[in-house]
Amino acid sequence: MKTSNFKSYKGNNGIAICLYPPLNWSGPTFSKLAPDKDTFFKKKTNQITEEEYEQQYNTRVLSKLEPSDIYNELKDKVLLCYEDSNEFCHRFLVAKWIKQELNIEISEWKPSDEIKDSTNPLF
Repeated sequence: MKTSNFKSYKGNNGIAICLYPPLNWSGPTFSKLAPDKDTFFKKKTNQITEEEYEQQYNTRVLSKLEPSDIYNELKDKVLLCYEDSNEFCHRFLVAKWIKQELNIEISEWKPSDEIKDSTNPLF
């Protein structure tokens, strides 16, 4: 499992975990990890702080999920949303949750993570 955003990641293992994937997104979505609408819109309109967002996201979304089930289902995926890697984002809260609950480090995807197979298959 890795995290990234729609601008950076163009591979085949991406999965959207946001409320509203881009209109041109044709990949899979995983709405269980999307923030609830109330929390999402309050953060977007600066009605709540990052700390309040984290508390609400943890209470309203993550606390209702089993971390080992989520990890096992998504362990080969790159969790995608919109924010750049230097911006506050719920995908980092998912990574933090997995680390706290399962002691598994989830890092931000980088191009060098892609395995480039340039060999020809043997017959």
